Amino acid sequence: MIAIPASIVPLVLMVLFTHVTLEDLLSVGIIPFILSSAAVMGRVLLQAYRFKYFIRKFIGHDVSTTSKTISARLGSEFVSQTTPSYIGGEIVRIAWLTKRGVPPGRAAWITTIEIISDVFVGTILGVISGIFAVINGGYLIGSIVILLSIPTFAFWFLLVFFSAKKNLRLPSFVEKIIQKVLRGEKGRNIVRSTNTAIADLCLMSRENFTPSSSAMKTFAIGIAITVVAFVLQGISFMVLVNAVGNGIPPLGLFDSLMATSASTVLATVPITLGGSGLAELGIWAYVANLNSIPTLEDI
Repeated sequence: MIAIPASIVPLVLMVLFTHVTLEDLLSVGIIPFILSSAAVMGRVLLQAYRFKYFIRKFIGHDVSTTSKTISARLGSEFVSQTTPSYIGGEIVRIAWLTKRGVPPGRAAWITTIEIISDVFVGTILGVISGIFAVINGGYLIGSIVILLSIPTFAFWFLLVFFSAKKNLRLPSFVEKIIQKVLRGEKGRNIVRSTNTAIADLCLMSRENFTPSSSAMKTFAIGIAITVVAFVLQGISFMVLVNAVGNGIPPLGLFDSLMATSASTVLATVPITLGGSGLAELGIWAYVANLNSIPTLEDI
């Protein structure tokens, strides 16, 4: 109920603070708009299928019907697009899984694998896009994308590495803050349950991240699904740019994929809701270096 009105916030902000008119929207054309929308929906549905696939493989069975599982993943996407760094979607999915009897640690493992898949593909594409931006003279945008991609990849890689080696727990200063804010038994229960969930997540990491584990195949398939989802995002932008024209040279799939990958990296910076504004800035800055576009209004 909260997710539905919250998802409208970015649209309302764009209507109020941008110069996009109905004429601009109609200039895209019905067919390109449908094709671009279909590509976006394909990306979201692929992510929903990946969520269901990870549940079946890592939990051992489906926790709900296919339609309800996909609906939960689609619903969490609304929250992702209205929270900084897209973190709200993971919280929704963990809550949905635990409500269906999945232990918190295992529920967190499913969402962690989703994040790792997105980070692995997104940061690698981000580094590649940054390198190509630098090659094309976009030293600033290329350097920013690379500098954001590498620490993000390193953080999640180290998290997986250490979780597979030993049990992690909340830092002591975080425990003290929680117990200070939530005094008494309630604070202690939250700390205890959180550490238990982290311990379960570490156990899942040790069980699955071994060379002989069948989970590596599952992870590889998840990566492949994620790559296709990123390509669909690039197709969506390519269709729109080539439909509008507006003096912009035709944009190929590779350049469009690089532009959307760079924008995704920028959008993960926790400044705006769902990366609104940062994603558009990233696309403009990247494509501007390819085609010498002088203003944001051209995109």
